[in-house]
Amino acid sequence: MRFNDNWTSALLLLLLLAAGQESMAQRRVNTKFVPYAEVGFGLGSSTYFGELAGYRRPIKSLFTLPRWNVGLMYTRHFTPRIAARASFTYARITGDDYKFTKGSPLQYPAQFFRNLHFRNDLKEFALEGIYQLVEDGRNPDRRAQLTPYIFGGLALLAHSPEARDVATADGGISKEWVKLQPLGTEGQGQPGYGKPYSLVTLAIPVGIGVRYKLNESFNLAAEIGFRYTFTDYLDDIGGRYPTDPNVLTGQAAVFGNRSNEQFAARKGGDRTAVANQIINAGYDPTTFSRVDAPGLKDSYLLTSIQIHYIIPGKIKCPPLK
Repeated sequence: MRFNDNWTSALLLLLLLAAGQESMAQRRVNTKFVPYAEVGFGLGSSTYFGELAGYRRPIKSLFTLPRWNVGLMYTRHFTPRIAARASFTYARITGDDYKFTKGSPLQYPAQFFRNLHFRNDLKEFALEGIYQLVEDGRNPDRRAQLTPYIFGGLALLAHSPEARDVATADGGISKEWVKLQPLGTEGQGQPGYGKPYSLVTLAIPVGIGVRYKLNESFNLAAEIGFRYTFTDYLDDIGGRYPTDPNVLTGQAAVFGNRSNEQFAARKGGDRTAVANQIINAGYDPTTFSRVDAPGLKDSYLLTSIQIHYIIPGKIKCPPLK
């Protein structure tokens, strides 16, 4: 009996030691950060920068023709400060020489006479890293109430610029939007000229944001992000109009050079009186350039208000006392 009692006592001691070790290990695990994920939906504005809304006039470009964007995102938080995000954004951008110069045409005579416009629906898939300036707690329930953050990454962008057909003789707006890339409005595809530009390109997104904890399950966020692209053709404008009249014919000639149109095609408006005013002031309309800032790629700015849902974990550990 004594032999059995000794073995029983030893076994109980081992079990107690094992339980103690397990409890200590569990306590150490519970003090570590628990990775978590969230999904989100966002709405906001989109603003284009390029030949029709120049970098040299950023404030005017920012507020002339803002448009919209919608987005979906998935974010994984790996540490209290570092996260990664995959997102898809559908955004429309637009530019219009007539709209940009309407308030002060004498200040922008070349752009007024150029009279180009476009719209472009962008499909952006981005992978971004996020750095939070305020640490989260050890689990999603204990994330910070207010968290500013910065982000940056790489995006794949699909696009296709379009322009409205010529206005009718009485200034009526055409309902037809024509895709510009197949036309080769700068001679692309013709002998002696470059290849048609790609409708898929890369972009570099960078930006800042702030996140607010609504409750255990939802966040509200606001952010602003700049996208510098690897193309100069979000607006279909990257070079000069071919001077040889035999290079462009048909629609390519019409959409490549709209300086002689009486009416602004995108939203209407008779250009005759202002054109005469500019000419009388001494400007030669034949000297306008198709490009505004050669060498710079096009870009766009997105703002977004987002709602995020925290995906529940498989096991929710009770808080430590």
